[in-house]
Amino acid sequence: MTERTIVITGASDGIGAAAAAILSGRPDTTLVLVGRSPAKIRAVAERLGVEYHVCDYTKLSEVRALAATLAKAHPVIDVLANNAGGVFSPRTVTGDGYETTLQVNHLAGLLLTELLLDPLRAGEGSVIFTASMAAFRGSIDLTDLGKQKGWSSFGAYGAAKLANIISARAMQRKYGSEGLHFASFHPGVVATSFGSTSGGVVKWLYASRLGKRVMRTPEDGADTLVWLATTKPGVDWRVGGYYSDRTLTDPPKQARDDTFGDRFLEASDLLIR
Repeated sequence: MTERTIVITGASDGIGAAAAAILSGRPDTTLVLVGRSPAKIRAVAERLGVEYHVCDYTKLSEVRALAATLAKAHPVIDVLANNAGGVFSPRTVTGDGYETTLQVNHLAGLLLTELLLDPLRAGEGSVIFTASMAAFRGSIDLTDLGKQKGWSSFGAYGAAKLANIISARAMQRKYGSEGLHFASFHPGVVATSFGSTSGGVVKWLYASRLGKRVMRTPEDGADTLVWLATTKPGVDWRVGGYYSDRTLTDPPKQARDDTFGDRFLEASDLLIR
């Protein structure tokens, strides 16, 4: 049985931690976890007996350092799960100069992916983006990626999740011929600490008893991620596809515009160079 290396970001809790717990039971898997909170990611990794790294996605320098460490330790990576993300309020700008929601949900994961292309190529790897149905409420303006005009917490989040779906499709077109496979998925509305950094109704919903009663468990939310990570791309799932409950789903209209998607990926690449 061939050993496979799976890297999961955003693994401190929620969907990432649930996926890690499921995958850690597989004898053929080397699991590598990444999280922002040193205490939380250490606790998850020690409980599962797996490797972990700390990385704050609001600092692209830490993403670059993480990529260098991972590439050195794991010359072959079979799966990269870009699961880190969050919704934030009020509007802030990172030390790198980018709106926080855009950087944490999109730019940092894109940078990590591109810096790990060599070990991913070596493993003919899959890259999985945790997106959201919030993407259907989002829109992207190439002249205002940080939404300096008309910013709202959920609007910025929707645009960032739309960016995940567009990235999966555009990167499949760009790198698919090199043996790489990309996909994105919607995990459902999951009872996690996700809303703790947001404001208004979103924060209230995620903190309320009612919200937790109607939301999915992290294990249910992680199901499609685990499925994509453990099945065969191009056979069990369509490369570049957007999935919900293991089902191929039409993405938002803006994500279906391949010309726009290629331009967006190019614009994003310019920001992280």
